Amino acid sequence: MKSSAYRLTIAVLVGSVLALGESPAQCEDRAETELKTGVAVGPWAELWNQPEVVREIRTIFDSVNPEEIRRHLFYLSKDPLPFRKLNYTRPGQTRNTLYEADDYISGQLASWGYEVAREEVLVQAFRCDPRKPKAHQYSPPAPEDPWYKAYNLYAERKGRRSEEIILLLAHKDSQSWVDSPGANDNAIGTSGLLEIARVLAHYPSNRTIRFLWCNEEHTPWTSVTAARKAKERGDKIIAVFNLDGIGVKSAEDTAAGKRSNVTLFTAPEGEVVAQLVSAANERFQIGLEQRIAKRPRPGDDDGSFVQAGYPAAVVQIGSYPYADPNYHTEEDIPERTDVVNAAMAVQLTLAAVLTLDRLP
Repeated sequence: MKSSAYRLTIAVLVGSVLALGESPAQCEDRAETELKTGVAVGPWAELWNQPEVVREIRTIFDSVNPEEIRRHLFYLSKDPLPFRKLNYTRPGQTRNTLYEADDYISGQLASWGYEVAREEVLVQAFRCDPRKPKAHQYSPPAPEDPWYKAYNLYAERKGRRSEEIILLLAHKDSQSWVDSPGANDNAIGTSGLLEIARVLAHYPSNRTIRFLWCNEEHTPWTSVTAARKAKERGDKIIAVFNLDGIGVKSAEDTAAGKRSNVTLFTAPEGEVVAQLVSAANERFQIGLEQRIAKRPRPGDDDGSFVQAGYPAAVVQIGSYPYADPNYHTEEDIPERTDVVNAAMAVQLTLAAVLTLDRLP
């Protein structure tokens, strides 16, 4: 027996049952066929058979500019900001580097016409345990360690069907326990999400498209608060796309020019979203080596939403298992980021979001 949440996701992603003239069972059978075969047989295939729709979607994602992504990336992970954390303030400055990053993100969004809302969450920095492997030296803070005010940043495009929300998110902070620039983790996701916001700034959406920049390298994760409050408000979030480490892979694959993306999901509802992403890569010839994979349990900031009752959630990441040799180290610098690959992942995410927005 499928859960009611599963059926709701099928109904949204596979289209309006009444509009298609199908029974719920027929609608679900079509979705399950696509899940098993990887071939687009649902209404996104019908949508993509409309040449004007395909042209419109392609025109929008073709406006993605890798140089804009690169500009944000270097600002947030090199100059002027070496880090993005609450427990480091640059010499001569009065605001910590995460607040400076918040100001930069907010300023960019405002310049494109968005109103930015801030949601306060109390957090602590992780401690560093040098006895652990370098990539995993974070350890719990002590009760007496300082508490800081961190902020979730929100912006959105209200749609005609404003009650239905497509959420895109990325964590914007760098590691609180080590002096890592955090270029791949996750200035690149932050920058990619900014580029999506820029491209969609004047897009007349059908559904509400909401953007969230949260914090994952301090504790507790601020996405937990965001997800909990969304559930308390009764927000109808029909899909969640998390950008984390987009385009990031092994040094060997980077040197070989490989362009990859992995769409991870946790729940069956997330698998439907992941299949849409993979189908979009083929239909729009994005050119990524695209695959999907199932997580053993909820993880990262998309996992916060799964645990809060929003199972139609995925993360876009460059490799799985995550293969960055500089993960959580001082060597995670922007010069090593594959911005071209990241821009392709942004285009793919946009193609999936725009398709979902236009479904009945």
